[in-house]
Amino acid sequence: MGCACMKQQPDQEEMVLLAAQTCFEVSEVEALHELFRKLSSSVVDDGLISKEEFQLGLFRNSKKQSLLADRIFNLFDSKHDGMIDFAEFIRSLSIFHPDAPQEEKIAFTFQLYKTRQTGFIEHEEVKEMVFAFLNESDLILSDDLLEAIIDKTFREVDTKGDGKIDPEEWNEFVSRNPSMLKNMTIPYLKDIGTSFPSFVQRSDPEDDINLG
Repeated sequence: MGCACMKQQPDQEEMVLLAAQTCFEVSEVEALHELFRKLSSSVVDDGLISKEEFQLGLFRNSKKQSLLADRIFNLFDSKHDGMIDFAEFIRSLSIFHPDAPQEEKIAFTFQLYKTRQTGFIEHEEVKEMVFAFLNESDLILSDDLLEAIIDKTFREVDTKGDGKIDPEEWNEFVSRNPSMLKNMTIPYLKDIGTSFPSFVQRSDPEDDINLG
């Protein structure tokens, strides 16, 4: 039965199409297929990346619970079918390419924080993601200090003062704070190998807290 579910290897036409739609050259798409093949066969060899395989690639531990990994997986999984196919993988990785438009990176970070289907980033969503970033960095802050930092930052972003952050406010905030996007660029993608790129790059704790 497993063989019946196997995804066929993309042909040259699909490789060329994906290159045209992304920041990658055809040869780079071909190289990334080897990385995709390794990831998609790390638990079940079915030609698709499951959430377990995605976390295994990120953390070398498929059992570790991570809101950050869940959010990135869900954004890669554009069809929302619980699996990442090769086209989804390439299009999503392209956003992290050094040559990808800044607008794409800003839109991705907005979706990263927008954990609910409201079209806005709400205070509780910011709090959840900041806690997730802190857990990844093992940084410990008191609840009072953390709340004060989140409240101050949220007020700075929410220029309309309506208790929520819309895409326009987010775009303005990120444009004023370009360090927000430093983890949205993976230099590795200009020199593609076959190891999984790190989305959880260690950054300055202050940047992490400041929604970055």
